[in-house]
Amino acid sequence: MPIDPDTKNWTWVLERACPDCGFDASAVDYDDIPDLIRADIERWHAVLRRDDVAVRPDDSTWSALEYAAHVRDAHRIFRTRLALVSTEDDPEFANWDQDATALAENYNAQNPATVASELGDAARALADDFAAVPPGNRQRTGRRSDGSNFSVESLAAYYIHDPVHHLWDVRG
Repeated sequence: MPIDPDTKNWTWVLERACPDCGFDASAVDYDDIPDLIRADIERWHAVLRRDDVAVRPDDSTWSALEYAAHVRDAHRIFRTRLALVSTEDDPEFANWDQDATALAENYNAQNPATVASELGDAARALADDFAAVPPGNRQRTGRRSDGSNFSVESLAAYYIHDPVHHLWDVRG
């Protein structure tokens, strides 16, 4: 059953702490982001070992499995975006409809062990890619089709809120 799409523009997380999860992406140093990504891998693996991983808490909230599959795909999407910013001048990012992807990929029917493995691989790859960006290239830019502009630094800060927030969503 589909969930009502999230239509918020979450770029405000670049300016202040999230009132829900409490994470303040605006206060995170870029050099800490790769370790933050890696630190959450085992927490996601623990979530994916739960007996009730595919149970939705209510009709309008994803299951922990759906959140984990989304985070796996977010790691992949942001790795692609980072590669674009690193190799092209001010690229426009392809739109990503996370809710359509969740339905099309049937997130809640995926194997939790497979999602755990893929999430870990994607997280480590993205962490390594962020770590490899030299300080002189961190101001390179890219943009979404809605007009939101990102430097490598702000892209990383914007991104890191997502897996942290979703661990809070599943209380991981």
